[in-house]
Parts: sequence; structure tokens; C-alpha cells
Amino acid sequence: MMNHKLGIINKNQLGFTLLEVLAALAISGMVSTGITMTLYQVVTGSTRTSNHMNAIRQVQNAGYWVSRDAQLIQGEPDIVKDGDDQLESITLTWTDWGGMPNTVIYTFEDTELWRDDGVQQARIAQFINPAPTKTMCDFTDGVLTFTVTVTIGSGSQEQSETRVYRVVPRPGS
Repeated sequence: MMNHKLGIINKNQLGFTLLEVLAALAISGMVSTGITMTLYQVVTGSTRTSNHMNAIRQVQNAGYWVSRDAQLIQGEPDIVKDGDDQLESITLTWTDWGGMPNTVIYTFEDTELWRDDGVQQARIAQFINPAPTKTMCDFTDGVLTFTVTVTIGSGSQEQSETRVYRVVPRPGS
């Protein structure tokens, strides 16, 4: 008997009202917007983090090799800049324990740093910002100061890392 009364009450209801449909659309829109924004933040955050880690790796690699060779130099390095004061090359020379002369030439080609030791030429860093205020080298009072800036990505994904390396050649080298 109870079921019969419920059938009479619900007899005139054929579907959802416009208000119920709009409320359901609004709720599902908010949920999907939230999910989309979360996914976007995860993806862009991951890309920014990856770019930053890559920039740090490139800066450290450039600094390691230049510092390593600069510790051995005898005399002053040959630092070549173009007309816009951008670095073109750094030449470091020394004589090893056996009396053999060594020369390492670092060249900047576009956004890459290449190292040539006379035996092999290798790219040691890329994405280097060539602006004279970002990447520079100076030898003053027996100290080689090498500043390198790496910039990776663009727009909101752009990440930049700058390091300054001050190298004093080893005594007697």
C-alpha cells in the first residue's frame, strides 16, 4: 500500500528540473577545473624543476673544467672578447711535471662552451647566456674570475643559474 502512495506522489515527475541540471553542471565544472589546474601545476612545476636542475648541472660542469685547468696555468691566460665585449675564447697554458707544454682552449659558440686540449674537442656546457654581463672572464692580481650564467626554457618555464668561480693557480704550477 505504501508503494502505491509513492507512485501517486511521483507520477507527475518526468525528469530533472532546469535548476538541478544547472547545479550539476556547475559542480562538475568546478571539479574538472580543479583537476585541470592541479595537473597544469604538476606539469609546469616539473618542467621548471627539470630546467633548473639542468641549468645547475651545466653551470657546474663549465665551472669544474675551467677551474680545473686554471689551477695549473703559468702566467696569464689569453682571454679573447669580441667588439661587443662577449667572450670568444679563453686559452690556458702550463708545463706539466715532465716538461711537456699543455694548452687548453675554451671557445664560446652561440650558447655552447667547447674545450679543446689538442687531443680532443668536447662540448662541456650548453645554454650559456652570452651577454657580457652574464658570462665573463677576468684575470686580475693572479686570480682568474670566471662568471657563467645558464638560461634554459622560455616564458614561465625559464630558469637561470649564475655562478662565479675564483681560481688561484697552484703555487709553482
